Amino acid sequence: MVRILVLYDAAAPLGFRAGRRPEYPSRVEDDEMSKFDYDLFVIGAGSGGVRAGRVAAELGAKVAVAEEKRPGGTCVNLGCIPKKLLFYGSSFRDHFEYARSYGWHAGSPSFRWEELVRNKDREIRRLNEVYRDLLRRAGVDYVEGKAVLAGPHEVLVGSRRIRSRFVLVATGSRPWRPSVPGIEHTVTSDDVFSLPARPDTVLVVGGGYIAVEFAGIFHGCGARVILVHRRPLFLRGFDIDVRRTVATAMERKGIELRFETEVRRFDREGEKVRAELSDGTQVLADLVLCATGRVPATAGLGLERVGVELDGAGAVVVDEYSRSSVPSIYAVGDCTNRLNLTPVAIAEGDAVARTLFGPRPVRPDHANVPTAVFGNPPLACVGLTEEEARKRVGKVDVYRSTFRPLKHTLTGKDELALVKLVVDPVTDRVLGCHMVGEEAPEILQGFAVALRCGATKADFDETIGIHPTAAEEFVTLRAPVAPAQ
Repeated sequence: MVRILVLYDAAAPLGFRAGRRPEYPSRVEDDEMSKFDYDLFVIGAGSGGVRAGRVAAELGAKVAVAEEKRPGGTCVNLGCIPKKLLFYGSSFRDHFEYARSYGWHAGSPSFRWEELVRNKDREIRRLNEVYRDLLRRAGVDYVEGKAVLAGPHEVLVGSRRIRSRFVLVATGSRPWRPSVPGIEHTVTSDDVFSLPARPDTVLVVGGGYIAVEFAGIFHGCGARVILVHRRPLFLRGFDIDVRRTVATAMERKGIELRFETEVRRFDREGEKVRAELSDGTQVLADLVLCATGRVPATAGLGLERVGVELDGAGAVVVDEYSRSSVPSIYAVGDCTNRLNLTPVAIAEGDAVARTLFGPRPVRPDHANVPTAVFGNPPLACVGLTEEEARKRVGKVDVYRSTFRPLKHTLTGKDELALVKLVVDPVTDRVLGCHMVGEEAPEILQGFAVALRCGATKADFDETIGIHPTAAEEFVTLRAPVAPAQ
């Protein structure tokens, strides 16, 4: 008989690394607990805060989570989830058109923005209740209201003073708009989700993932879209081939891209807004979306008053365990401005709970975190860009394929797809994996596992592809190509 013993590390699937515990006690002694109402008080019921609260409670801590708005944070209410639902809704126009090439004729489709928003709102309300229920079932007290720090161990919620052994700040981020004359005539991504009607002409100002995603959403819903960005190309921080491919694809679809252009001023003209651009032209739009970035939502929390260090952007400065300059105060998620993604905030919150109340400290691993942009077309990536890899290891091998997906051999559409691998020629390890095209985010999740496992180019070459798919292109790339210029 063979006996097999499996030692399972509950933190490992979340990308945590074991480490040396910082110099502080992780347990609250009975005589000390009389000084506090809670072991952990969490400010913010978003993804990171809720995960931290739930895990801490499951580990035996007495926990409360405070939220002044709706549970779920940005992701559930004004970010990932409603944005993805709008993305799905905007995709059907293309699908109806493609269907004719496959023999389907269903008449002329019509679109009702207000119906999409109404159905989206119903789902968000359901998720709000799910988050409340998750906390309740974990034994976490849910406190409604704005929480403000009054000391290293004290929080004020209205007139209520609460003392906690540890405090976790998980307040996320908020949209930022530049100081341009007439900026009050623009909206941010927070406002888009509750628009009463679909605008006919939309001017998107910005070049990050939010700008690209909403440009695709509005275009897919039938609006004319102009995107203005002050740099030569959008999506800074992504691989250069990805950025170029997305720009070309968007222009082919009819989205107007105006790079190296800035807005000088906005003026209200009746129900419309006129934007004066730096190239001397003007755009008259029904809606101007200012998607010029987000900043940590830390103002008004009393952080500086109690000695918590903030950086120039207002982010909470934390160590690898998410501990601030005040030993009893921690911070996770977008308010720390490290890697602003929902799954990362969840991992950070989980790590804090385990470090404070678990058997050993853990810290989140921010390497090889996959991400996606749900634009039109979508993109996804994991690992290093070509530029980052060159800075880190010097010479790299690049494998790249640009092609028209099989679906469009019948539609005749000039659609673009891109797959790209960045490889260290010395170790043969795949350093970066990038894709542009339909279902790219779904495909890249699996390759993210491979990169975390240290996959080499030989591993990719020896893997048999699923045919015919776009995903198989990743395992059929054989010859290196010239580096991006």
